[in-house]
Order: sequence, then structure tokens, then C-alpha cells
Amino acid sequence: MPERTVMQSVFGRLSWESFPIHEPILLWTLVTVLVLGTVIVAAASWFRVWGWLWREWFTSVDHKKIGIMYIVLAIVMLVRGFADAVMMRTHQALAFGDNAGYLPPHHYDQVFSAHGTIMIFFVAIPLIAGLINFVMPLQIGARDVAFPFLNNLSLWLTAAAAGLVMVSMFVGEFARGDG
Repeated sequence: MPERTVMQSVFGRLSWESFPIHEPILLWTLVTVLVLGTVIVAAASWFRVWGWLWREWFTSVDHKKIGIMYIVLAIVMLVRGFADAVMMRTHQALAFGDNAGYLPPHHYDQVFSAHGTIMIFFVAIPLIAGLINFVMPLQIGARDVAFPFLNNLSLWLTAAAAGLVMVSMFVGEFARGDG
């Protein structure tokens, strides 16, 4: 058995070739996402809202706040899914005659798969979960849901999965549709 280096033990097959620095669309999207993320974190730090967000929202077990956070997650992922839809439709509009469009075939396949996954698992389901979390206890007259901590944990596991899906377009491949 060959000796594994520490880097191989930590990162496995992930290497510098896994990052899409050779594809300008993905590279500019990554730069835009990083800049917007930095601006949001900087603004939250500048206005000193991290403590308030942590106490009042991120660790809340209030079903209404958890429902709102589910809906916010669904809207954020809706924007990502809409961007994928725009990329696919633009590619289709440009692909006629001898023109093959602006996306390489493997990239189009990945965008197509990501769009479907995001719209079902990270828009439709969190939107329904958010509405149910917000409305259902109020409709039945309950003060709260049965297991509020697990409700919050479910939200953050869904958000972590959405984060992994977002990262998967920038590192490696989202899907391999080559059989």
C-alpha cells in the first residue's frame, strides 16, 4: 500500500485541478459570490449585529422565526436556481445553426442537474417547510412545535446542505452524466 501524505489524508482526491480556473464563467461567478459574501459579512460586522443574530435568530427555537429562516433560505436558493435557468435559456437561445452556444456540453449538463436539484430540494421543500412551521402551530392553537430544537437543527442541516450544493459548482463537478 503506498504511503499517503498528510494532504492526501485530509483532502483525498481534491487538488488544484478541481478548481475551475480555466472556465471564465465559473471563475467570475466565484469571484462575484466571494465579493458579495465578504460585503455581507463586513456589513454585519460593521453594524455589530452578529450577537443579535446569534441570540435572536440563529439559535432561536421559536417556530415563527424558524419558518421565516426556511423561507429566506428558499428565496436565496431560488435566486441561484433562477440564475441557472437564465444560463440554460441563454445558451439555448444562442445555440442555433453552426453555433454551439456559450457553455461547454459538460458545463451545461452540470447546470441542468444543479437547477433541478436546487429547485426541488432547496426551494420547494424549504418553502413548504417554512410555511408549515410558521402557520401550522398557529392554526391548531399550539404554543410551539413538539421538538423545537430538532426543528432548528433541521433548518441548519438544510442550510449546510444548500451550502455544499453551492460550493459544488466551484469545486470539482456537480454531476457526472457520462454514464
